[in-house]
Amino acid sequence: MSFVLKSLARVWKLLPRDGRIFFARLPQKKFTASVAGVVRDDNGRVLVLDHVLRPASGWGLPGGFMKHFEQPVEALRREIREETGIELSEIELYRTRTLKRHIEFIFTARANGRGEVKSREITAVEWFDPAKLPPEMNVDQQFLIRKVFGLDL
Repeated sequence: MSFVLKSLARVWKLLPRDGRIFFARLPQKKFTASVAGVVRDDNGRVLVLDHVLRPASGWGLPGGFMKHFEQPVEALRREIREETGIELSEIELYRTRTLKRHIEFIFTARANGRGEVKSREITAVEWFDPAKLPPEMNVDQQFLIRKVFGLDL
């Protein structure tokens, strides 16, 4: 990763949450839309990525912002392909979540392949037992993964 990108990532992580939201939405006129995937493999593990720009711990679900006129399923396929090279099957909409001026489509899917880092935004591609996620990972995403996998909450 280049020095400039590393420096920008450090500055980004120091911004308060509202500041990051402001800058992420700046190019969007009305609202933003994103996708996230709870992606499983044939061994019952979940795909978790270490994102450069994610605050605190970088560990989180794969996904990202949708492009204009892009369908949610296609955005999920594109984001995961760009970040990991993984192709998806058995894609199902799990739920949608709305926040102020933002909508998020959360899917479940099966991975066709192990994947590897394909984007400068990602520093690691890992498969975790859903009961043994990185402790520093966002608590809401940990809860979501456990719920999808039917684990005791």
